[in-house]
Amino acid sequence: MRYMSYERDGSAGTAVLVEGTWRDLGAVSLLTLIQSGRNLAALENNPSLPQIDIASVKRAPVIARPPKIICVGLNYLDHAAESPYKDTPTYPAVFPRFATSLIADGDPILRPLISEELDFEGELVVVIGKDGRHISKAAALDHVAGYSIFNEASIRDYQFKSPQWTVGKNFDNTGAFGPQFVTADELPPGGAGLKIETRLNGVVVQSGNTADMIFPVAELISTLSEAFTLEAGDVIVTGTPAGIGWARKPPLFMKDGDVCEVEIEGIGLLRNPIRNEKAAIAA
Repeated sequence: MRYMSYERDGSAGTAVLVEGTWRDLGAVSLLTLIQSGRNLAALENNPSLPQIDIASVKRAPVIARPPKIICVGLNYLDHAAESPYKDTPTYPAVFPRFATSLIADGDPILRPLISEELDFEGELVVVIGKDGRHISKAAALDHVAGYSIFNEASIRDYQFKSPQWTVGKNFDNTGAFGPQFVTADELPPGGAGLKIETRLNGVVVQSGNTADMIFPVAELISTLSEAFTLEAGDVIVTGTPAGIGWARKPPLFMKDGDVCEVEIEGIGLLRNPIRNEKAAIAA
């Protein structure tokens, strides 16, 4: 099934697609539904639910405040080759994102005041459905609730100021997440074999396939759970294919007025305009 998170009158809400029509589950967040342990693949296949006009409510990130946002770098061979690191990783490059960076489909990605190096990264998102530690590869996909789309916009000059990438990956309003959450049963196991494409102003800048991940979804879940407990509602952003703007000659960075789209086969289309950050006015 397919779900969409929204905000109305300051409260979180969730809609579910039933027989081609969006139906309202009311003032409950998708995170709450996932953490309840209910079967989202058959949660509300109920055409008697009230209809909701999605255009009349503000879309929200699929999960606005996940317990953890775990990002994976250099997870496609072609992207690893275009990076400064070159060699194929033997262990996932893992770093955190913070909820303050998240925005919804349609919200502007902000180019910060202090940098012009705002880059695009289209990525598949895995949402964990149940807690686990020391999860085997064989059991890993049983812990997946579903999938979504991420544009992990990165501030490249800040990313490479130090060996740790965290600052450049966590500027406010740079993590676009949505618009839909698709339950795992609707996609191939591990979300494998899906075309992933990023377009800037209608021009294809990244084109890849999730089958080309160096560390597939089941391996990522198993490896991460060696170190820490994966909790229901955790988000794993699984890496981007080649074509990033930083690696181009000359570099191609996003600027005010641009529109960036990330589309993943079977999941949907994430679309965000680019805007310059405005300076705060001191009181």
